[in-house]
Amino acid sequence: MTSDPGRLPLIYLDVDGPLIPFGLEPAHYPSFEPSPRDDENPLLARLDPSHGSRLRALPGELVWATTWLHDANESLSPRLGLPRLPVVDWPEPSDSDEFDARIGLHWKTRALLDHAQGRPFAWIDDEISGVDRDWVSGEHTAPALLLRVDPRRGLTGDDYRELGEWLREFHHA
Repeated sequence: MTSDPGRLPLIYLDVDGPLIPFGLEPAHYPSFEPSPRDDENPLLARLDPSHGSRLRALPGELVWATTWLHDANESLSPRLGLPRLPVVDWPEPSDSDEFDARIGLHWKTRALLDHAQGRPFAWIDDEISGVDRDWVSGEHTAPALLLRVDPRRGLTGDDYRELGEWLREFHHA
């Protein structure tokens, strides 16, 4: 793995599944604290605030890659203790969408490669498939880690270890 020491890899973060899991009730999360706000999205009760410090410790540039778009900075970043992060703005539907769906390519994959502009990246999502991995390895010349997270559990210690090892290997190359 080769690296440009002046540029850290991008870390693309999906929200629903990786940071807001769908398996456990909120009371099962160790750092769960009910919010007094009545107007918030009820899914936010599933957000474990401890992810913030773990994400900040990673040697990479965090980027929201979620349908939450800029709302992630308003609703999630403060709860996680993260600064405002860059956001991938998804492109309008295109002629390639039908083809991509037919071959099983995730709708985010092309947009993330366009956004990365040849930079190394890690993509954390619960919908990554082998088709996405194959396509990225054939179309993206820089190193890439596509980390599929179990949406029932969200990001786990094992996921952070895998991501951290990949990022450290990249950083020391």
